[in-house]
Amino acid sequence: MILIIKLILAHFIGDFILQPKKWVKEKEIHKAKSLKLYLHGLIHGALVLLILWDLNSWLLALLLMTSHVVIDSIKLFAQKEKNRSNWFLIDQGLHIISIFVLWVIFFKPELHFDSWVENTNIWVYATSIVFITVVSGILIKELMHNWTKTLNESNEDSLINAGKYIGMLERMLVFIFVITGHWEGIGFLVAAKSVFRFGDLKESKNRKLTEYILIGTLLSFAIALFTGLLVLNLIIKS
Repeated sequence: MILIIKLILAHFIGDFILQPKKWVKEKEIHKAKSLKLYLHGLIHGALVLLILWDLNSWLLALLLMTSHVVIDSIKLFAQKEKNRSNWFLIDQGLHIISIFVLWVIFFKPELHFDSWVENTNIWVYATSIVFITVVSGILIKELMHNWTKTLNESNEDSLINAGKYIGMLERMLVFIFVITGHWEGIGFLVAAKSVFRFGDLKESKNRKLTEYILIGTLLSFAIALFTGLLVLNLIIKS
């Protein structure tokens, strides 16, 4: 089981940490002609070899690299502005499925999901932290893409990437509270968010902003809670 967790971690790092925004934009413009598409695939292959730390896994790395490029290419040609969020989810789902299928083919694991034969704690924590900080932030951004465009009509400035880092800290705190059993801390965070009251915001613009913040907060909390509970379950079973 530790191998599939390592492969998913490699995917998260390659797709959400080692892929600059300018690469994404270039791929969307040039599609299959973009060199960044293939460089992105090479990075995924290299990450698989690095995290598995086994050069004998070169064929697995090659197949994962190839499948990643193919899936990304499909997304680039099929994705439109109006279905961007849907294709983000489809793309990530296909990547995870391809990883799982190749894991089964190469390692032929006994799929007993109720038993963990190795100490996977370090990989569980590493994967969950990458997910709740970077991956889930982009996930929430994509799911709220249409609402973000409405709010961007305002010319008011804000701190660069402030929302991104606030969300990361928020999810990290919820995650820590869950795995340490300090559920009261989550209540404190919810109370802190209560400063955004509908009754105090009468203008339409402010109401939209409040709705946007509350939806984003609930999504953020839900992802962090689910991840924390999942990690607790994995750690207990391991």
